[in-house]
Amino acid sequence: MLDIEVIEDPAAAEASLDPIRTRMLLELAEPGSATQLAARVGLPRQKVNYHLKALERHGLVELVEERRKGNVTERILRATAASYLISPAALASVAPDPRRFSDRFSAFWLLALAGRMVQEMGQLIAGAAAARQKLATFAIDGEITFQTAADRAAFAEELGVAVTRIMDKYHDGGSGTGAGAGRRHRLVVALHPTLKTPPLKATPANPPAKEQDND
Repeated sequence: MLDIEVIEDPAAAEASLDPIRTRMLLELAEPGSATQLAARVGLPRQKVNYHLKALERHGLVELVEERRKGNVTERILRATAASYLISPAALASVAPDPRRFSDRFSAFWLLALAGRMVQEMGQLIAGAAAARQKLATFAIDGEITFQTAADRAAFAEELGVAVTRIMDKYHDGGSGTGAGAGRRHRLVVALHPTLKTPPLKATPANPPAKEQDND
């Protein structure tokens, strides 16, 4: 089972977005039969089987084993991944193209880059899994607070200069072909505001503290 599977096929994406099938994929993080799954999701076994066949047809669940019980063969299935992402390739004709945007301060360019990253990583993970090879990746994740917009702009400028300098230092400017050619890598550095956490609302179970009367 993969930790994350990127869905590129439009039909598979449509199948995965059905609320019932999404629940089934969640439940099938651990192998189970249609009978067991029906009890978990509260649906008739016949209806569960219908959805399982659709998920299996699109490669979202896989057969783990078959168990013989009397005259009945019980099929044990499992989700192919612990979680899923839908690639922009599933909407290829309207997927964002980073080449349309060239402004490094554009939120749309950042979004297009993120979409391309999901698409490319999905293909790379699938290829590495098929070849039984480890995929070499590296990522940095962190948060930084700026006092002013000018500080943020200065940071972005300094980061851009530093990254460009390091890229120039290690970049092999050869043709990229031939027996001794290096492997091309893509580098994306992103900076964006973090999502704001909505303030907690007072409820009857958790009322705001009242000021004490000191008179």
